[in-house]
Amino acid sequence: MSEPKRVLILGAAGRDFHNFNTYYRDNPAYKVVAFTATQIPDIAGRKYPVELAGKLYPNGIPIKEESEAVDIIKSEKVDECVFAYSDVTNDYVMHLASVCMVAGADFKLMGCNSTMIKSTKPVIAITAVRTGAGKSQTTRYISRILKEMGKKVVAIRHPMPYGDLAAQACQRFETYADLDLHKCTIEEREEYEPHIDNGFIIYSGVDYEKILRQAEKEADVILWDGGNNDLPFYVSDLHIVIADPHRPGHEMVYYPGETNFRLSDVIIINKCDSAEEKNIVAIEENAKKYNPKAMVIRANSPVTIEKPELVKGKKVLVIEDGPTLTHGSMSYGAGVVAARNGGVEEIVDPTPFAVASIAATYKKYPNAKGILPAMGYGDKQIKDLEATIDATPCDVVLSATPIDITRVLKVNKPMVRASYELAEVKGGQLAEAIKKVIK
Repeated sequence: MSEPKRVLILGAAGRDFHNFNTYYRDNPAYKVVAFTATQIPDIAGRKYPVELAGKLYPNGIPIKEESEAVDIIKSEKVDECVFAYSDVTNDYVMHLASVCMVAGADFKLMGCNSTMIKSTKPVIAITAVRTGAGKSQTTRYISRILKEMGKKVVAIRHPMPYGDLAAQACQRFETYADLDLHKCTIEEREEYEPHIDNGFIIYSGVDYEKILRQAEKEADVILWDGGNNDLPFYVSDLHIVIADPHRPGHEMVYYPGETNFRLSDVIIINKCDSAEEKNIVAIEENAKKYNPKAMVIRANSPVTIEKPELVKGKKVLVIEDGPTLTHGSMSYGAGVVAARNGGVEEIVDPTPFAVASIAATYKKYPNAKGILPAMGYGDKQIKDLEATIDATPCDVVLSATPIDITRVLKVNKPMVRASYELAEVKGGQLAEAIKKVIK
């Protein structure tokens, strides 16, 4: 009997674990020697636990920094490197492939048939071509359509396992108390709270077969709420992808957003109310060329400020959704749009006042300078975020994260929320698409 192939999975605490669970975990033809981690702070240095790794891995599986990949390939005699994270350029993927191949390993990407799980219930999947395109607001919009149809919706969110992996195998959130119980980070709350606010149950975690089977027990329809620009984990009856006209052309040059763009049944071009017509048309032309079967829908992303009188004429610090600015590579988001529309005197640059991990974020992602990404992957980073806000000389803080961030942060300045929703330019198109697959 031949020796099992030795595998290194290159990940970021999400797709990598899913690929392992669905393909490698109980497969004696392979031996996963390690995971590597990038993009998310403080993931490396842990282990994928025995409880999740299965009987072939009685000691668990180490998680190491991606910078160690070449050394791991050589020392562990790795046969195959599996690339398993998202929102990077196609060039980035191939450069990393070259590094792995030079070190002596094959390089592999895993597709839909290897990793998608089939549900017993209808599945609507919402993904994007880039982080920050508008998945969350679209998920909320679709949820309301299904509710009006009399369907019980359960959302399943792309993994965000930043704590105890074994304890996070299958998480269910119905109330704010559940968020506190699971010690959710700011990034997790940004995705979970809006569903709770709208009266929907949301699942997340690490073991997505287990999660799906639990969710099916209380759902008429499963709503896949994607992360970054990753592919769905489940076979979908309707696959909706969000494209961003502020980043035209990215739908063809980012991995795996291009795959989503080509695979989808519906392409929503979001943010049309703040984008140039030529950029919207450019995405429409790519859709005609590369996915002519897809329905293409234009949508706006109107932004509102809860107390506009508190920001008008003021010096304002703007907080934006963190991942939109980091691996999403945007230089602004809904908060800046709201500030400009709200007539602020000045958007104050917090960069000179950034503390510790927030300063490190600006160094790694210089495109974020001028506004404040809501980085809060742990207690220490939340404290750094609070200290940065306290030190920035402004009259008021305008937060455009999807949550009431005052539930997590305690700062010495007044804070105002900006919110944003999806609005179809031609109403009713999404409802019609949904009715075709949900009887």
